[in-house]
Amino acid sequence: MKIVNSIQDLKRYLAEERQHNKQIGFVPTMGALHNGHLSLVKRCVEENDVCVVSVFVNPTQFNDKNDLATYPRTLDKDCALLEPAGCDYVFAPTEAEMYPEPDTRTFDFGTVSAVMEGARRPGHFNGVAQIVSKLFYAVEPDNAYFGEKDFQQIAVIRAMVKQLNIPVKINACPILREDDGLALSSRNVRLTPEQRQKAPLIARTLKESTNFAAGKSVQEVIDYVVNTINADPVMRVEYYEIVDGNTMESIKNWSDTDYAVGCITVYCGEVRLIDNIRYK
Repeated sequence: MKIVNSIQDLKRYLAEERQHNKQIGFVPTMGALHNGHLSLVKRCVEENDVCVVSVFVNPTQFNDKNDLATYPRTLDKDCALLEPAGCDYVFAPTEAEMYPEPDTRTFDFGTVSAVMEGARRPGHFNGVAQIVSKLFYAVEPDNAYFGEKDFQQIAVIRAMVKQLNIPVKINACPILREDDGLALSSRNVRLTPEQRQKAPLIARTLKESTNFAAGKSVQEVIDYVVNTINADPVMRVEYYEIVDGNTMESIKNWSDTDYAVGCITVYCGEVRLIDNIRYK
């Protein structure tokens, strides 16, 4: 496994791989890797000849400076996990390498990036589009892999790839969970023991809501989820929306779509956790 810090070196290595007609798979990460990331790497290794994983905490997608400052950075530990997982190249650039000058590009993906996370974290998805497009230009992968925990982000990246005509297949991979249901996240390490005990309420409530939904309206299901989670004093729902899984537009009736997905963000103490569930 090679650890590469410059775009120029990465392009040179991958050009050599392509000369042997090798298919290249790519998993972009911000590090602090866990089994959720490793499940993406495993699929990338299985489906491609070469697996590239980037580790880069991207400053342009953080609208909260404190969140950026406290985001865990564990490159040595990450590499120790990636090598046995079958990764061939770890791309770990500096901020200066990825942003030698400010990226002033602004993107408009319509509703897909304007609602939910887009509405509450101004500039977040623009920053995501900036860095993921830069990474795609550096790696030029045939396949890229993203976890469905970041459900809206995948929709934004699909829109970006289409808008910029980047020839890459976007592969969405299922959420990996702890035994108690909590979606794996790099942010989970910031939970106190009490908060970690409470956090599985999110996934449990979402799962229960799929049974509760029978014969109920969309709004009744939303109210059920929000009230159930907010009943715990450690938890605070920032939003819960049931949307069309393709457009991210909120639905009012179940008949509005045949792909209904519930997307939630909850503060557990000061830690912001996201999750989602499919209704149909």
